[in-house]
Amino acid sequence: MAIRRRAWLAGAAALAAVRPARAGESGLYRRGNDADPETLDPHRSSTVAEAHILRDLFDGLVTYDNHGTIIPGAARSWTVSEDGLTFRFDLRPDGRWSTGEPVTADDFVYAFRRILAPATGAKYAEILFPIRGAAGVNRGQTGDDALGAIAEGPLRLTITLEQPTPYFLELLTHQTAVPVHRASVERYGDAFTRPGNFVTNGPYRLVDRVPGGGITLEVNPHHPEAGAIAIRRVAFLPMSDMASAVRRFAAGELDSLSDLPVDQIADLRRRFGTQVVLGPSLGLEVLVVNTHKAPFSDRRVRRALSLLIDREYLADGLYGGTMSPAYSICPPGIDNYRTPPETEGRQGLPIDHEAEARRLLAEAGFGPGRPLRVEYRFNVSDNNRNTAVAIAEMWRDLGIETRFVYTDAKTHFAYLRDGGAFDVARYAWIADYSDPQNFLFLLQTGNDGLNAGRWSNTDYDALLARAGSERDLGRRADLMYEAETIALRELPWIPLMHYRSKALIAPRLHGYTPNVRNAAPTRFLRLDA
Repeated sequence: MAIRRRAWLAGAAALAAVRPARAGESGLYRRGNDADPETLDPHRSSTVAEAHILRDLFDGLVTYDNHGTIIPGAARSWTVSEDGLTFRFDLRPDGRWSTGEPVTADDFVYAFRRILAPATGAKYAEILFPIRGAAGVNRGQTGDDALGAIAEGPLRLTITLEQPTPYFLELLTHQTAVPVHRASVERYGDAFTRPGNFVTNGPYRLVDRVPGGGITLEVNPHHPEAGAIAIRRVAFLPMSDMASAVRRFAAGELDSLSDLPVDQIADLRRRFGTQVVLGPSLGLEVLVVNTHKAPFSDRRVRRALSLLIDREYLADGLYGGTMSPAYSICPPGIDNYRTPPETEGRQGLPIDHEAEARRLLAEAGFGPGRPLRVEYRFNVSDNNRNTAVAIAEMWRDLGIETRFVYTDAKTHFAYLRDGGAFDVARYAWIADYSDPQNFLFLLQTGNDGLNAGRWSNTDYDALLARAGSERDLGRRADLMYEAETIALRELPWIPLMHYRSKALIAPRLHGYTPNVRNAAPTRFLRLDA
């Protein structure tokens, strides 16, 4: 088999360039995080808040630096076959678990089999579906020995794919592709992530966890880079109340904040100046519509709701330019794609679409004598509450009556995953890799962990299946464009806004660099004393 060698010296040089000068030069980093994590089990995780923490606790085969660049992680180098189907990874000989035990290729094989095992119930199992046999293992159709991930020695891992996947390395940066410590999982079961039980291979290890109160990590002394890490301890503090979080930042109780109350963005810029940091992002906020529940099973109702939403006001007026209006599922500029298709509404103002929305609602049986009633669910935060109120006001002009139901993030997303009987619900997605597949796969039939609303369309599924086996990137893009066009016509998800990252960064924190991956591993940051 012909193999082309890829030298990753540039990645290693980049790592060295951002490496802090001396260990121990800073103390506790108080890091405001998006929410309290539902789990620290990487194979059951699904949120950005969890990803920030797990990126510090684990090294996958590859990982990100603080510029969002893929760099070596547990693997020191890799090769790719000419046909793009075989990846061979050579692991670092000095890679260690937080117990001091070596990290081996068998650890990755075990981890891949664990996340794909149906009993694990992984929400993100499809991340590994490009690996040969992965889908069959996850669906219980084959044994895990059919998986195309083989240890060819303690430090050599070979992965074979079903078809060439241009973003496969990016998939391996995801928190669900990291190894887990087999002996700990088998000894403690679901309790393996508790302090005292949790064995990790990343730059940090777990010290303490207080539900709702924070998670504290300290440097893993057995990590190969432990001596070069400046920040020795980091506390991830959940911040769902943005106003309170800003007060804590202003009082010097937080060194960074990963989200901002966007209705206060002008005041924040006045108060904090360059400490307000905006950056690119591959993210989407939508309203999920329950297409299995009348009257929302009627496409005319979904179209009317979408036409009445003033996305420009949400993005610019309400969010102060920290978001952009979304008429598509995939954000513009995403890799391996063309300009995304759009749903109706960009041309003209929402008031120009009122007549069409009124006609659609009348055809569906709603009007002055029978108003449409909508239950709108969201996870509580200042930003989400303000968005819900604004959209309800837009709908109210046509007599639509909206009732709010809001819970904490953990409860909200669990409710959606479990197929709760909602009407419409807020949903957000931050891409794990820059490819349209990472947005469009969310709506595939059977992806119940992520396809909130359980929409199903055979034509859509067929197009994505064809795209998955298409080697020509141009034709692949065309097939996904056709699939997205179907989704935007049917509107099981109503796009609202595309994300920009937004943060508050204290002057004493150094190394934070806005990037499209929203990656800021603590190991590459530094605090003034």
